[in-house]
Amino acid sequence: MKYSNEEVLRKIKGGLIVSCQALPEEPLHSSFIMGRMALAAYQAGAVGIRANSVEDILEIHNVVNLPIIGIIKKVYDDCPDVYITPTMAEVDALVGCGVEVIAMDATDRLRPGGLTLPQFFQEVRERYPNQLFMADCSNVEEGMASAGMGFDLVGTTLAGYTPYTKGRPLPPYDMIKTLVHECRKPVVAEGNISTPEHLRHAMDMDVHTVVVGSAITRPLEIAKKFIAALC
Repeated sequence: MKYSNEEVLRKIKGGLIVSCQALPEEPLHSSFIMGRMALAAYQAGAVGIRANSVEDILEIHNVVNLPIIGIIKKVYDDCPDVYITPTMAEVDALVGCGVEVIAMDATDRLRPGGLTLPQFFQEVRERYPNQLFMADCSNVEEGMASAGMGFDLVGTTLAGYTPYTKGRPLPPYDMIKTLVHECRKPVVAEGNISTPEHLRHAMDMDVHTVVVGSAITRPLEIAKKFIAALC
């Protein structure tokens, strides 16, 4: 079932989106496994999935009838730091597989080919005027700028992951609060939401939805935390 944009935003409002991703070097890297992860999230009550790669998205769409926030992580030689849906090639591929929302790096950094985000997103929006797009931001300024550019959702995904936000308190509740009150777009709390209490607090700040990934779907990282307690 293909949801309309209005249905997507309505369906994810007030609920949990589970990020089901595994990179090639990780033990759970498999579209089949990501599909099972998504099924478990669906059975638990998740309202959406965030996924990486066309292969994983197609498998997840076959397994669960939930809206998907899709990304493609790819590193280009001339731009190693911006790798979340960095060029039009990745956007085209995600649109082609029918993903409901496309997320991309929306930080204030040059993209492959030396493009600024406003230059790139203008091209994207002209090509796909009816597609939902989510901005993965690292600070308030980027979130506000993304909202002004016409992104449909603004996320806190990259807070703490850019050189100029490293060391900031996480989860970024101050960023969430400001964006909720000022950006006039649905705000997605994502990144370092590691406990149910984190999720509840973010939701109480009137975000549109919350994305949780590593705390649910990365058993290697979860196990490392428990092993570290033995040291």
